[in-house]
Amino acid sequence: MTASRATALREALAERVVVADGAMGTMLQAQEPTLADFENLEGCNEILNLTRPDIVASVHREYFAAGVDCVETNTFGANHAALGEYDIAHRVHELSVAGARVAREVADEFTAADGRQRWVLGSIGPGTKLPTLGHAPYTVLRDA
Repeated sequence: MTASRATALREALAERVVVADGAMGTMLQAQEPTLADFENLEGCNEILNLTRPDIVASVHREYFAAGVDCVETNTFGANHAALGEYDIAHRVHELSVAGARVAREVADEFTAADGRQRWVLGSIGPGTKLPTLGHAPYTVLRDA
């Protein structure tokens, strides 16, 4: 995020309620991506940043069209622990950059259309495992 965008976001947060998007995974699944879209890694939504950026962009567009100020990148599972479940932990950076690029392009598209600033929030999630339920040690998720 550029300094001017960061400053504008801080100012907006100080002045009003800034609205962010909602569920990314649910919206992506509603698009019915194929197993091929997932590179045979069923459920790995972050792969769609590369294979089907059109689907990811359409979700961002729906949220911006509904009036949100911010969208989250499609990177909730782009960490070593979650991608390790698919044996693609080495692709964390590639998938994260792609997710950020798609979100930023759509945000800029909406800002250009009406002049209202839009923001992109990096989504960092722990993945599908919870230490409180014994799925994985806390340290594994922390380090991811």
